[in-house]
Amino acid sequence: MRGIPPALARRAASWLAPAALAVVLAAPAAHAEDAMQWLLRAAAAARSMNYVGTIVYQIGTHVESSRIAHIIDGGRQFEKLTNLDGPARELIRTRGEVRCYYPDAKLVRVEPRTFRNVFPSLSGEQRDTLSRYYDFEVVGDDRVSGRPAEVVVFRPRDGLRYGHRFWSDSETGLLLKARVVNEAGAGVEQFAFTDIKLGIPADPALVAPSWPVTPPDWRVIEGTPHDLAVEDTGWVVTRVPPGFSKIMEGYRKLHGRPDPVAHLVYSDGLVSVSVFVEPAASARAPAGLVHQGGLNVYSVRRGDHLVTVMGETPGATVRQIANSVEHR
Repeated sequence: MRGIPPALARRAASWLAPAALAVVLAAPAAHAEDAMQWLLRAAAAARSMNYVGTIVYQIGTHVESSRIAHIIDGGRQFEKLTNLDGPARELIRTRGEVRCYYPDAKLVRVEPRTFRNVFPSLSGEQRDTLSRYYDFEVVGDDRVSGRPAEVVVFRPRDGLRYGHRFWSDSETGLLLKARVVNEAGAGVEQFAFTDIKLGIPADPALVAPSWPVTPPDWRVIEGTPHDLAVEDTGWVVTRVPPGFSKIMEGYRKLHGRPDPVAHLVYSDGLVSVSVFVEPAASARAPAGLVHQGGLNVYSVRRGDHLVTVMGETPGATVRQIANSVEHR
């Protein structure tokens, strides 16, 4: 709703090998358990490890790099992300909030803190979904940023989701590289560490902002403390793609919108899809499909409302969801 975000804004969001099978078969239990254990190990490493490094993101032909530092101090996560390309931007995730510094504009944007790990928490239903709609395979060993890495793939069993290839650190399980592959087998999005140091001391200076918390001559824009009001919106998706289940529903106040926007999120355990519904009179997004890298965004008018669906899924998936949104 605020434009297509850069790859890091979706760092967890989903990080590819085409398949279009008409019949979905259940994966062997041991095979599914291997996938779960791999995911849980990678997620735990992302939460609990101290590290600093440089990440390069590629979305289509666009490439950008960032410096990231992540530490655990007193049981709390702290993170600093600094853009190395284009306009200067520095993002600090700390106690209870996220501060994004834009020095060229002398602006600080403050939002409630939302630590987004590489993988979401998986419910029992989502774990079953992963085993039914993806084939998981350990395909070999490689090296990323000078470190030995294990390479695994999640191959979709239908045409409603993308494939994923992950490189995880052999010693710790931390995700070092990830690639999204579309229906044609082409890589459409990738991130990778080009250098990384693991197990570093929890030095607060690594995650401290380069400017005062509130620079005296900068504007400070405060986000809504409780951005999402969780409740039944009355909006439903009547043709939910197989394997996706609703994990969140409520109203969200978005910047520049006079009224709260209905927001529903569906996930298959590996990727998520967001559904936004707002009055057509106040909508900004045009109808139709746009995409960048692996992210597809589709908007369609439903009566007096505009429905916008976005996710790292094929265009057919976001279209199916958007065209089946109804108010009960």
